Amino acid sequence: MNYCELKTNDVANGPGVRVSLFVSGCTHRCKGCFNEASWDFNAGEEFTKDVEDKILEALSPSYVSGLTLLGGEPFEHANQQGLLPFLRRVKETYPQKNIWCFTGYLFDKDILGRMCKEWPETREMLDMIDVLVDGEFILEKRNLMLKFKGSSNQRTIDVKSSLKENKVITLY
Repeated sequence: MNYCELKTNDVANGPGVRVSLFVSGCTHRCKGCFNEASWDFNAGEEFTKDVEDKILEALSPSYVSGLTLLGGEPFEHANQQGLLPFLRRVKETYPQKNIWCFTGYLFDKDILGRMCKEWPETREMLDMIDVLVDGEFILEKRNLMLKFKGSSNQRTIDVKSSLKENKVITLY
């Protein structure tokens, strides 16, 4: 797996100060995407143990709320395979920190309805994510007033509550 960017003091992609990892590779190719450079799975640099260690160190201060995964597309199967061992390390080291993930896939239709059945990594990865912003960016529905999302079709989902209640529970 490759990644395009790492932000260690990000305040735009979830609440509080966050560490944000922008993975490489996305098949959605949304019109108007803010990060077209990340569509290529080979873009950026290799996601190595040294990069993981750097992220874990960046997460250590008490003022850092958590980790955000963006892209690219974290839920592309190749990216799930690269992210899952890392997310295990994050949760083991910082169980109190929350994990946000932005995906163009739909939580109920794509992730639960298909991916969890096809790939064992999907459910385990989903179980480690606290908040999922789902849905492709749609340029015609862009709204700059929305909190932590770009278009009005996207949802900010409380993953733990949604899995427990077996229905989508949104936060914003």
